[in-house]
Amino acid sequence: MRVTGRVQGVGFRFMTKMVADQLGIWGCATNEDDGSVVIEAMGPDEALETFIEKVKASPAPYGRVASFTLTEDTTIELRQKFYTN
Repeated sequence: MRVTGRVQGVGFRFMTKMVADQLGIWGCATNEDDGSVVIEAMGPDEALETFIEKVKASPAPYGRVASFTLTEDTTIELRQKFYTN
């Protein structure tokens, strides 16, 4: 998923990781040069649905999601935990 808005420099990736950990989601979140954040997320369907809704609402108190694009990508490398870089 790609998230734009106030999502860099406000703890967005850190808070996204906290939400992922609580829901048993694994993957990664990366800042992009255009100011967006790209999130790769894997986990049980119900947990993923909850995770997506929480990301759309911005898990960071000072963050704000302006747009959200969700794309299923079966080529993403399987990860064992959620990390940010």
